[in-house]
Amino acid sequence: MNIDNLKLIYVLLDGIGDLPHPLLGNSTPLEAAHTPNLDKLASNGCMGNVTSVGKGIAPQSDIAVFNMLGYTFNNGSYVGRGVIESIGCNIDFHEGDLALRGNFATIAKDLHLVDRRAGRHITREEAEAICETLRQRIIFTDKDASVVIEPTVSHRVIIRLRHSRLRLSENITNTDPAYDKINGIGIAKATSDEMVMQKSIAQDETQNSKLAATLVNEFTDQAILLLKNHPINEERIKAGKSPMNAILLRDPGSRYPKIDPIGKKYSVKVASMVDMPVEIGISKVLDMKAFEAGGLDDYEQKAALAARIIEDFGMLYVHIKGPDEFGHDGDAKGKTKNIEDIDNRFFGNLLDSLKVNEPTIVVSGDHSTPCINKAHTDDPVPLLISGKRVMKDNSARFTENYASRGKLGSLMGASVLDTAINMVRK
Repeated sequence: MNIDNLKLIYVLLDGIGDLPHPLLGNSTPLEAAHTPNLDKLASNGCMGNVTSVGKGIAPQSDIAVFNMLGYTFNNGSYVGRGVIESIGCNIDFHEGDLALRGNFATIAKDLHLVDRRAGRHITREEAEAICETLRQRIIFTDKDASVVIEPTVSHRVIIRLRHSRLRLSENITNTDPAYDKINGIGIAKATSDEMVMQKSIAQDETQNSKLAATLVNEFTDQAILLLKNHPINEERIKAGKSPMNAILLRDPGSRYPKIDPIGKKYSVKVASMVDMPVEIGISKVLDMKAFEAGGLDDYEQKAALAARIIEDFGMLYVHIKGPDEFGHDGDAKGKTKNIEDIDNRFFGNLLDSLKVNEPTIVVSGDHSTPCINKAHTDDPVPLLISGKRVMKDNSARFTENYASRGKLGSLMGASVLDTAINMVRK
């Protein structure tokens, strides 16, 4: 198989990696799940362990996915998740604007976090009503400043700040205490029940950074006041739901990304099938033809579309969100059931629907989200490369245990696609 007739489907299961859990008899969700289709792929391939970004780094999905697609960033060259998601949402973003990812959250009067995701179950109508209030009533002390607010999926929101005369700097800290920023890369921190919403602080003495931090703090303070007695929140409280009474901000960025297209990098025509704004943004930045197939868990629809897409492309990148959310919620049994659903409804239908000759299927994750941690960690994720031209290593299941013993050994995320392509190329 040369690169011209490559047919590679690359599936990243968001947050799939995990650790043994007492509710599962000290098995991981992958080990506890009944996954005959993934097991079939494992028996027809080889496995290994992947550190997606770097040892000691518990990455967010954006930087993890970039690395798993072969892109690394050094010395602060990464533009930040806020920028990537704003691009994914089609927000007008210029160099010198400041884009941030936000979470609708629930806080107590003393700014302690009650829930970083305001119960997670937020309708589009609720989010849009909250954002419309903020759009109309946020007023900055600096009259040259403005804000765009765009709700995305569930608790997620994107903020874009702009100053008509001055460039805003990304060198500021997050207000979300669950994440830090190191060299421009968002890093998950250990979470606890004692987290407090933070003030944004300028990380240098420039006017641009001080202004950026001031605008973030003014936005944050006004949002808390405006949302305190908002009709949407009064309705949510009456219904026993968590109010959306604050917006946590993280991953500021003020530069437009300049990255080589993925098709040029691998000399192959590449498509993606993605749902989330960050994934759509990555697809746009890397110049992948992006497809959507139903909702987050419309797995049969995604499988059918994937089988059709790969007929016209050399490589298809598929991102499936499900497992990560159960990991964040600490729901080991729910994560196990979700993995079984993905195995049955996505992989089962995909294997039945594929018509291309000698497809290669690569399965991994962007990062680990262990249920006992309820957060991203730096634990490695399993990697499977499966197909007729792939060497076999006696793997029987797609699990962390088989991955740790697989012939692929330990890899960095940025080398996964090169490894897979070189393995099947002749």
